Amino acid sequence: MNLAKYEALAATVEQGSLTLAARQLNITQSAVSHHIDGLEKELGFPILRRGRGGVRLTAEGEQLMPAVRTLLNSAEQLSQTAAAIRGLDTGTVRIGAFTSVAVHWLPGVLKEFQADFPRVEFRLLNGDYGDVEQWLSDGSVDIGFVTLPSALDCECIPLMEDRLLAILPLNSRFSSYPKFPLVECETEPFISLLKSSDHDARRALEAAGVEPNVRFYTKDDYAILAMVEQGLGMSIMPELLLKGRNDRLLTLPLVPEARRVIGMAIAAGEKAGPATRRFADYVVRYVKKQVSAAAPAQGNVSAPA
Repeated sequence: MNLAKYEALAATVEQGSLTLAARQLNITQSAVSHHIDGLEKELGFPILRRGRGGVRLTAEGEQLMPAVRTLLNSAEQLSQTAAAIRGLDTGTVRIGAFTSVAVHWLPGVLKEFQADFPRVEFRLLNGDYGDVEQWLSDGSVDIGFVTLPSALDCECIPLMEDRLLAILPLNSRFSSYPKFPLVECETEPFISLLKSSDHDARRALEAAGVEPNVRFYTKDDYAILAMVEQGLGMSIMPELLLKGRNDRLLTLPLVPEARRVIGMAIAAGEKAGPATRRFADYVVRYVKKQVSAAAPAQGNVSAPA
């Protein structure tokens, strides 16, 4: 079976563009188009609709994609397993992560892993919680960083507990407070992530029985930070995301205290190849070192037992 046409289809759907898919696969755009045209003729129905805004799946294509991803995942697992048997460390590991992990953990883990296994390739997807869960569910990634507990049918490994903090403008009336009472979110202008992304703050607020005074919604974590710096309101953010960015913001612990548990989800059963498993071990080791280094200074961030 020629997998190139299925790889071309998956890359096009992932990128939403024939041009970007060609760039990802390091082939020409005409080659991508040829692969997809050939696949459509072979299957006997259209898979993609092309328009000025890019490409999108037809109804038949939507039904086909889960099987395509399963095929490609199995082929990658076979390749990694065969390489491991030969004593070669090769393969592609696909990772889905949200902002704080993508910025503060992944570069360090990748550097350590690549030093030991330079022939393993990586494909990184960055999104919000909802995006990562969807990628894990449909097989677009092998490893995804999530918040726990999770309903995903994956092997989930808890990595770290992360405090949630209130972020406010420097001139906030709460600047003299040692902690921020969550009940004040009912009166302070609140800047919120979209509901699909806002698991952390929403859980903390619901647990405290607080209905925030939401004035703005956005999907971007750093947009919230910029808006708070400009005095447009306050928000609640994880401590890891705020690492190194507290100079222009007032950050306060919450009352009552709230935390998130960051976990790593891996394809269940035997779906994850050797390179994926090896990378997961590096993630666990790296996070443990980060937590140990932070503990003396912060004392309030610890790995779950």
